[in-house]
Amino acid sequence: MRLAINAASVALWSWQVDTDQFTMDERAFGLWGLPWSREVAFEDLSAHIHPADRDRVRAAFTATRSVAGPYEIDFRIMAGDDVRWISARGQGADEGIVDGVMFGIFLDVTQRKQAEEAHELLAGEMSHRVKNLLAIAGGLTRITANSTTTAAEMAQALTERLTALGRAHDLVRPLPGNEGKAALLGDLISVLLAPYDDVGAFASRVRVAVPRMGVGERTATTLALVIHEMATNSVKHGALSSDLGMLDISSTTDDRDVFLVWAETGGPAISGPPDMHGFGSKLISRSVAHDLEGELSYDWQESGLVATLRMRKDRLGA
Repeated sequence: MRLAINAASVALWSWQVDTDQFTMDERAFGLWGLPWSREVAFEDLSAHIHPADRDRVRAAFTATRSVAGPYEIDFRIMAGDDVRWISARGQGADEGIVDGVMFGIFLDVTQRKQAEEAHELLAGEMSHRVKNLLAIAGGLTRITANSTTTAAEMAQALTERLTALGRAHDLVRPLPGNEGKAALLGDLISVLLAPYDDVGAFASRVRVAVPRMGVGERTATTLALVIHEMATNSVKHGALSSDLGMLDISSTTDDRDVFLVWAETGGPAISGPPDMHGFGSKLISRSVAHDLEGELSYDWQESGLVATLRMRKDRLGA
């Protein structure tokens, strides 16, 4: 019996219900982080229960005197600086009582509880992400419907926008040490612009040179929308509409902000600033101001567009 108890890591206890005294084996005292003694008062033992669980555990143990059948009570204890989860198990309604003494066991269920908390956190995170993506998809659908004239155009534009979002989210991954989720800025931009790099006969027309910086999930989503809209405009009217067109993306930083420079060359000559009041332009402006606490400025040079995206440095990881 002792070998089986040790193999199962079971701690034994007995409870003298009339005097509220507990007698426990050495494993139980070690589990509670207490020095061994012949007996310990229920109140003294309760003092080591986590304050958030203490009243619940006291009420549960009292209820076991009148509720028939096996019971299981899970609660947290303070063992020095550690917080542990314990499962107390026994028989209710005085079943098996001998001379006023009830018997039961303690199990250390800390790892199981941590796994359950991790699963709940993951489920909540997945639910949150799905809700966000559905909200974004709904907004993009409304915007695309207003900026296209045929069902085919709407389907193509909406698919491109959602695909850009998908590429960004593929790069958002967990960081070591539970430090959140991030993608590298250069990887994010390169993946989003990869479909445009092989357009025409001139290879390597998109060049990305930015510092190594992490981008959080929300910022990755916003940047995906912004970069996709700018690339779409460039394919229609700018450097990416020409076989010899080039796009260079670089970045600088200061103490507060990150500056992302979008420079086009080799495209059609620019006669003047185009109309910037379309839905795509409004989407970019609103997203940059709200999500990045920044702004996007345009310099319509004769050689091509030079746009500068200013973003708050402390918002990149959001």
